Amino acid sequence: MIELRPAPVDTLADSGAAYDAIYENDLLRQRDSFYIWILDELRVAPGGTLLDVSCGVGPLLRAAAAAGLRPTGLDFSAAALAEARELLAGAALVLGDAERLPFGDATFDYVTNIGSIEHYFAPERGAAELARVLRPDGRAAVLLPNAFALLHVLHVWRSGDVFDDGQPIQRYATRQRWSELLESNGLVVERTLKYERERPRTWRDVLWHLPRPGKLARLALTPFLPLDAANCFLFICRRRS
Repeated sequence: MIELRPAPVDTLADSGAAYDAIYENDLLRQRDSFYIWILDELRVAPGGTLLDVSCGVGPLLRAAAAAGLRPTGLDFSAAALAEARELLAGAALVLGDAERLPFGDATFDYVTNIGSIEHYFAPERGAAELARVLRPDGRAAVLLPNAFALLHVLHVWRSGDVFDDGQPIQRYATRQRWSELLESNGLVVERTLKYERERPRTWRDVLWHLPRPGKLARLALTPFLPLDAANCFLFICRRRS
């Protein structure tokens, strides 16, 4: 596993302040189709409860509500949650620590953690908390970055160093290492999918791609890219019985 800490971050408050600045600069967002894809792969059923851990400004919560779920979001960035409250009137939003979730055991039908565990002080504790709050028949979706993604390898080839995405703590690992981390902390990986670029699922996202040939090329490449060369892995998990 590769770990980067470009600036000293020693406490949860330090990390929360860093993410407040990131969210205030409108970073860490994906297209709507990305979140729809995740919910499709999670095979959600209307009426179910969903917890998005490290929810940011709430784009997955919005997609979950549109799919008929009852979503709850947790994040430690006050700035992110303030924006989420403006976008998601009446949403259940909680300011808290992803490594110590303020929810009871077996509370949620679905739990998501999208590109966040790799930034925690203790990723294994974050994974264990996902398992703890997931119902025995529930499913979790966890997105994690690939150390040997094709674009990362090209970046190393050109620069001589690993890619730094600007977050306070960043880790990269192989599919096997991430799977071991999840399975050692209460989850069972049922499926692993590659993520490079999601197929547009809304007209808005189709129109967004049209003037961006680089994004279109990456989209066209995605079906042919081997799993272990993809940018990220999406792990679909259940709770270990």
